[in-house]
Amino acid sequence: MHELTITQNILEISLRAAKEQGAAHIRAIRLAIGPFSGVVPDCVQMYLDVLAKGTPAEGARIEARRLPLRVECRDCGTKAEIDRSSIRCPVCGGVRLKRLSGRECTVESLEVD
Repeated sequence: MHELTITQNILEISLRAAKEQGAAHIRAIRLAIGPFSGVVPDCVQMYLDVLAKGTPAEGARIEARRLPLRVECRDCGTKAEIDRSSIRCPVCGGVRLKRLSGRECTVESLEVD
């Protein structure tokens, strides 16, 4: 259910930005989503379809770009992008990792008329 609150925030941000630019209609909302954000683009789209009715964002589509998971190894100091399926340092194999990114969910851009 957290996608409902997230979608409300995405819609507010998008409507405000579109209004500031003098746009009449939002065609697409482009998001950047980290692998540990917990955001499911299909769920955001479902909620947006309901919440945006009667607004300039009615009919807008969600386009999501997946961000990499960046970590720093606490054993060897390596900073790297890793895959969620293999959470180990690519240099030393250590598992004592500090997450540098991966929880993001941001509105990157809008496609407007």
